[in-house]
Amino acid sequence: MEAAKPSLTIAPRPSLIERLGMMRLDPIMLFAALGLIAFSIFTLDNATSHEVAGQPLYFVERQGLYALVGIALMLGLSRFDYTRLRDLRITLYGAMIAAIALVLVGGTAVRGSHRWIELPLFRFEPSELAKVVLCVTLAAFVFERVRRPFGLGSTLRLLALGVAPAALVFLQPDLGTGIVLVVIVIAVLFVAGIPWQHFAAIGAATVLLGGGAFAAGSGLGVHLLQGYQQDRLTAFLHPSDNPQDASYQVNQAVIAVGSGETVGRGNNSTQTELLFVPERHTDFVFAVIGERYGFVGSAFVVLLYALLFWRAIRVMRLSTSFYGSLIAGGIVAMLSFQVVVNIGMTLGLMPVTGITLPLMSYGGSSVLGTFLALGLLQSIHAQARTEAAR
Repeated sequence: MEAAKPSLTIAPRPSLIERLGMMRLDPIMLFAALGLIAFSIFTLDNATSHEVAGQPLYFVERQGLYALVGIALMLGLSRFDYTRLRDLRITLYGAMIAAIALVLVGGTAVRGSHRWIELPLFRFEPSELAKVVLCVTLAAFVFERVRRPFGLGSTLRLLALGVAPAALVFLQPDLGTGIVLVVIVIAVLFVAGIPWQHFAAIGAATVLLGGGAFAAGSGLGVHLLQGYQQDRLTAFLHPSDNPQDASYQVNQAVIAVGSGETVGRGNNSTQTELLFVPERHTDFVFAVIGERYGFVGSAFVVLLYALLFWRAIRVMRLSTSFYGSLIAGGIVAMLSFQVVVNIGMTLGLMPVTGITLPLMSYGGSSVLGTFLALGLLQSIHAQARTEAAR
C-alpha cells in the first residue's frame, strides 16, 4: 500500500488591517482622530473658499496632505517599540533644544514672532514637535530617576530640564506654546508621583520670583510680556473697555458662536464668512464651527475630543510600562489643555494665547505633531495588548 501523502494546508492571506498592524490599535481613538481631521477639512472647505484669490481649495488641499502624512506617521509609529526611545533621550532632547534655538537665530518672523523655519514645502514650527519630544524625553529622564529616592534636588533638576525648552519658546515670543510645555512638565512629574510638598515649594517660589521680577521690571521700564500680550490679558479682564482693538477677536468670535444657535447658519454665516473673525482657519476655527453648524456641530466636535481623551487616559492606565504611563500622561495633559484653552478663548472664557485646536486648526506642524502623539499612544496600547495576550 502507498503511504498516505501528507496534506498541505495553506495559511489564509492576512488582511490589509492585519498587514498594517491595525489589529492592536485602539479603534475608538483612531475613529475620534480621523473624525476630527475629516471635520477639519470639511470646515475649511466651507469657510476658506474665498480666502486666497483664485485658489478656493488652498487650505483644504494642504490640510488634506498634512492629514495623509500624519496618519501614515501615526500608523508607522504605532508599530514601533516606544521603549527604545528611552535610550535616545539625550539625542532627542539635544535636537529639540537646538531646533528651538535655531528659530531664535534664523527663523522666519511673522507679526513679530520667530516661530517658523522655512522649508521647501511648508513652514516648520519646531515648538509644535517639541511638545511630543518633551513628553518622550522628560518621561525617560524621570524613569531613570525613579530607581533612586526622590529628593527636592532631583525634582528641581527634572523641572529645569522641562522648563528649559519652554523658556526658549517664551523668547520667540510664543506664550501659548510655552505654557503648554510647562503643563506637560507638571503632568509628567505628577504621574511620576512627585511628593506634593515639592509642588507646593516650587509653586510658592515661582509666585514669589515671578511677582518680584514683574515688579522690578515695571520699576525699571522693562516689560516681561510683549505689548500685544499685555493687551490680550487686559482685554480678557475688561473685554468691554476697548472692543475695537484688543477685544475685537474675542467679541467677534463670541458673536459668531452665539449666532449659530442650535443647528447653525450654514452658508448664511456672516461673522466668519465676511472676515469679521480673524484667524478663523487657525486659532478661531471653533468660531466657524459654532456659527456654521451651531450647537449640534460644536457638541459633535466636543464629543470626539471626549472620546479621544477617554481612550488616551485608558491607555495610560493599561500601559505595562511605567515609562509608557509617563508618556501617555504628558500627551493627555498636552491635548486636553489645548482643547480647553482654545475653546475657552473662543467663548471669551480665557485670554487669547495663540493655542491651536488639535486636528481642527489648519497647520502642518500642529497636525503632524498631534498625529505623532497619537501614534505614541497607539504604540503603548499595542504593546499593552500584546503583553496581555501573552
